[in-house]
Amino acid sequence: MPEGEILVGVISDTHGLLRPEAVAALKGVDLIIHAGDVGAPQVLDALRKLAPTFVVRGNVDKEHWAGTLPATAHVEVGGLLFHVLHDIAELDLDPAAVGYAAVIYGHSHQPSIEMREGVLFLNPGSAGPRRFKLPISIARVRVSGQQLRSEIIELQLKS
Repeated sequence: MPEGEILVGVISDTHGLLRPEAVAALKGVDLIIHAGDVGAPQVLDALRKLAPTFVVRGNVDKEHWAGTLPATAHVEVGGLLFHVLHDIAELDLDPAAVGYAAVIYGHSHQPSIEMREGVLFLNPGSAGPRRFKLPISIARVRVSGQQLRSEIIELQLKS
């Protein structure tokens, strides 16, 4: 990794299942963002062993342990600001006007990377139980100065 580059692991919709393939794909990241629907506190415990972890509450995170999780988070990565929430339909601000470089979200289980008005909108997909025929995936974002390079990593599950 080039000097000064920060590698961010992005995961969402684990629903209580942290697959070994997801852990392997997140090894070596500088920080982790979990975009909600964690499902169990053990998922966060395991992620925090890998790297500093920022997390938001998803719609399934209703148990007592999740009560302290915020609905949204503001994460600074190498001087750039990331806005994190679970459901993109609940976005109640203009990310470009606020100065966010990225909006990280989950909920749909559909991985997506797109640029809107100079802001990265990233959904890593679901790393938890398979839903319909959607892939099991996480994402990585490389931050270098003002540049963001993102990729979806489809996890190769052991049969």
